[in-house]
Amino acid sequence: MKITPHAQTPVTTSRRALLRASVATAAVSTAAGSALISGAGSAGAATRTPISRTRRPATPAAALAELSAGNRRWRTFKQQHPNESRAVRQELVSGQAPFALILGCIDSRVPPELVFDQGLGDLMTVRSAGEVLDEAVLGSVAYGVLELGIPLVLVLGHQSCGAVAAAVHAEETGESLPAHIQYIADQIKPAIDHSQEGDARVDATVSAQVELVRSRLAGEADLAAKVAAGELEIVGARYELNTQLVHRIS
Repeated sequence: MKITPHAQTPVTTSRRALLRASVATAAVSTAAGSALISGAGSAGAATRTPISRTRRPATPAAALAELSAGNRRWRTFKQQHPNESRAVRQELVSGQAPFALILGCIDSRVPPELVFDQGLGDLMTVRSAGEVLDEAVLGSVAYGVLELGIPLVLVLGHQSCGAVAAAVHAEETGESLPAHIQYIADQIKPAIDHSQEGDARVDATVSAQVELVRSRLAGEADLAAKVAAGELEIVGARYELNTQLVHRIS
């Protein structure tokens, strides 16, 4: 992403490059891991009837299986682009019943509806740089779970995250980031993995940030009560740009 700095804050070429989404960490990630659900991928190749509002996945396990199958369609170029018809659009005028909430990054290369091959009314998506939480994001997640009864929250990080790279760079150099971007870096800072160096540190921090956000959500009293009752699961996952695979990490 291109960042316009404050007039008072000169931006070096290296920092501008770090602030872009195309961070040179692709070589670090090996896309290790399997699909969201082991063995769920094969079902995704088959043609399916688009999800009806009346028969949406109603449990965390069913919702996770649907996302896993959809991701397999996406990465094998067998997308179905479901729930885009005139009838579906008209049906959705009267209400919505999404089966999963995706808390993801703003990166333009990771749009949840495409990555999981879902359509209108299937997913509720909340996006912030580096999946950073603030009151607006927390309130949005709570709305989906408490008001709409969504059974699955998936925190989705991704390979080569520019927000994570910027946070790591800022901590290592002591350099201040422009405008509100420093807030993003400060929120990611606790997740920085100091056991790694260079690009490996950025890549490891991507996963650590997902787990940090997932843990914080799981610690919210209202959400924790849903988890304890078996009505909600909060899952951490990564999207690998080089393979288009979404795999569970927590």
